[in-house]
Amino acid sequence: MVIGVLALQGDVREHMAALADVGCESRPVKRVADAGGLAGLVLPGGESTTLSMLLDSTGLFDAVAGLLDDGLPVLGTCAGLVLLAQDVLDGRPDQRFFGALSAVVRRNGYGRQLQSFESEVAVGCGFGGGFGGGFGGGSGEAPPLPAVFIRAPVVVSVGDEVDVLATLDGAPVLVRQGAVLAAAFHPELTADRRIHRLFAGMCGGGAD
Repeated sequence: MVIGVLALQGDVREHMAALADVGCESRPVKRVADAGGLAGLVLPGGESTTLSMLLDSTGLFDAVAGLLDDGLPVLGTCAGLVLLAQDVLDGRPDQRFFGALSAVVRRNGYGRQLQSFESEVAVGCGFGGGFGGGFGGGSGEAPPLPAVFIRAPVVVSVGDEVDVLATLDGAPVLVRQGAVLAAAFHPELTADRRIHRLFAGMCGGGAD
């Protein structure tokens, strides 16, 4: 099982290291040919308008859109969340989005670079199998997640089909809709591997 990490911008090495920590093989995805035979795909952070243009210029946008349509599990972090959303506020008119997540997202909603911050986010309890055992067992209160927010998007609203898995001050910051998992923050920049472990499980692998 191999999980791809979009390697056009962002924390590619950090995501690959996090996947290795949970027992997953990964490879960078820079060209359409790299996207074949994957069990899942990570869309890392960066600058969402730049990522959109790079996805277009490499031909990867349509390739990734096809994989998402086929149900390939995907983890989007920060700008990756923006790319997955159905509606984006404060984006460029020509910017393309995959529309795989029923959510309205505001780009840079938590502020620009100087407003970047670290926090702990509250993880919901009673979420059944959504987190497996990695978030504290599914009953009772799971430990909070350490989270790094860098030019982070704000999730303004989500559809009924979206599960909110973690919040900050009541706002969703980690959500799941079927095979789509998305975080407003950067889980690859902390030592907590629960999100990558959850995603590995969605892809059908990872450490026990």
